[in-house]
Amino acid sequence: EVERIKREEAEQKKKEEDAKKAAAKKEKEEKEKKEKEEKLKAEKEKADKEAAEAICPKIKCTCIDTLLKPFEDKMDAYLGTTIDPFTDRRYIKWLSVVTIAFNYNVWLATARLCFPYHTPVTVPFWIFFDILADLVNIIDITMFQPRLQFVKAGDIIKDRIMAKRRYRESARFQTDLISIIPFDLLCFHFGFTSIFRINRFMRYQSFFEFSDRLESIMAKAYIWRVGRTTGYLLFCLHLNSCLYYVASEYEGLGSTKWTYDGKGNAYLRCYYFATRTLITIGGLPEPHTLFEIIFQLVNFFTGVFVFSSLIGQMRDVIGAATAGQTYFRASMDACVAYMNTYTIPKLVQNRVRTWYNYTWDSQGMLDEFELLEKMPLVMRTAIAVDINLATFQKIDLFKGCDNQMLVDMLLRLKSIVYLPGDFVCKKGDIGREMYIIKAGEVQVIGGPDNKIVFVTLKAGCVFGEISLLQSAKDGGNRRTANVAAHGFANLFVLDKKDLNDILVHYPESQKVLARKGRKLMKAKGKAAPVKDEGEKKKGLAMFGQKPPTPKMLRAFGGFGKGGLLEKLRQQKKRTENSIHPSHHIHLQLPKTSINPSTHFVIYPSISSSIYE
Repeated sequence: EVERIKREEAEQKKKEEDAKKAAAKKEKEEKEKKEKEEKLKAEKEKADKEAAEAICPKIKCTCIDTLLKPFEDKMDAYLGTTIDPFTDRRYIKWLSVVTIAFNYNVWLATARLCFPYHTPVTVPFWIFFDILADLVNIIDITMFQPRLQFVKAGDIIKDRIMAKRRYRESARFQTDLISIIPFDLLCFHFGFTSIFRINRFMRYQSFFEFSDRLESIMAKAYIWRVGRTTGYLLFCLHLNSCLYYVASEYEGLGSTKWTYDGKGNAYLRCYYFATRTLITIGGLPEPHTLFEIIFQLVNFFTGVFVFSSLIGQMRDVIGAATAGQTYFRASMDACVAYMNTYTIPKLVQNRVRTWYNYTWDSQGMLDEFELLEKMPLVMRTAIAVDINLATFQKIDLFKGCDNQMLVDMLLRLKSIVYLPGDFVCKKGDIGREMYIIKAGEVQVIGGPDNKIVFVTLKAGCVFGEISLLQSAKDGGNRRTANVAAHGFANLFVLDKKDLNDILVHYPESQKVLARKGRKLMKAKGKAAPVKDEGEKKKGLAMFGQKPPTPKMLRAFGGFGKGGLLEKLRQQKKRTENSIHPSHHIHLQLPKTSINPSTHFVIYPSISSSIYE
């Protein structure tokens, strides 16, 4: 026994030592693993840092950066370190200011260069506006453009240093830098003239950027496109009027009938000449000299090319703006032609036309899903959540369900327009949809001819949700009331099949919905069983119900046990079973002695005789 105890203690001690060794080994492995992970993490951070430095090395501070730093710090408080050029409205507003400065230089610099508008009275005003336009360009180049975010390898770069470096290494920075070179200082030597402001035309990229950004935020972008195309035409006429004045001055003002005679407003008269020339209206004086003929020929060729191009561009812009209306008209005309082919009643045709017109006027399209399906899933989800998620979360049936399940349900909603008086659902119909009122009103009606209005449901209300969870057994998913559109009503519809497809991926939410559905059904009362028509017409039921007994027969007592007819029937039966004296009865008696005094009793209901 002592040896056994010692042996057990030795084994226990050995096990403890083995356990300690295993624990120490495990601890050592974990420590090595942790050190290895920390080392890998440090190496990764170092590699990322080196990659970042390789992508964007530090920019050495220049004297210009040093001078602009106080202003940049102040602008950081208003604009932030970087600007999103696509969504920041402040940047678009600033681009509009830059575009005004660009148009000032483009239009007025050419006019001042060709027409005699530099007088001692007007020169101070020109200098003031020139300095103001240059100041706008300088602020844009130093404060706004270096802050613009950009996309690199799919990532949005928001780092200030990288944004500044990218701008300063771009071709746009070079053209912007050329555009603000102050050649105007040469006016002190050559005299005041606007030819030294021609380099300001290099800011054309700001104009096109503003045009693109404005189109992206306008609800009706075709208005800006039409205005921009019209501006191109007017600017071409402006340049032609300037050239005509220069040509007239070269030939001598009023020297021929073709040249400008120097009377009236020079710019308006030259602009009038340019309009009639480029648009080829005609009715102008004939050119006489070789220079006039060549100038007029170039004008005609240029006018035909430019004007036809601008007219074609205008046609494309207007065609794109009315493409939706054209599609609507084509769809409606095709539907009307189809109804006329099959001689559809006028009442139905009028309702179809009303549906087309209201649907187009209310939402600008016939099928919203056709537009949304072209968007990425993320965009569709964002739109659906913004429109209906708050409404879904208010529905008692869906409270406590997974939010992602609600989002999936939102993506399955379909928009349907109902005309005034249309039944959304009728009592006894099988419920396969749930409805959310997007716009308009619906009424729960009943009574004779559905004249009684029980309740009116407005935008944001939900009905029919319980039918989605009930089966067809015992009429559980039958509609319990008539629901009709009071006026024009736009409803979102969720189909039962879509809900079942969604619930497959959310078993917990399915249990919650099933439990709540049973509670709601108990609270509202079990639906009355409604048998299907096929079940009613089986067996004897196919012959219908037995008609009631006529009044004349009921007057005689009817067919009951105590009735007259029943008594007559029983009496006739007894008469048939009675024995008449004329009947011959043959008795087959057993071979036994029979006493003459024996009495026989004959029972006609049995085939053998019984004697006493």
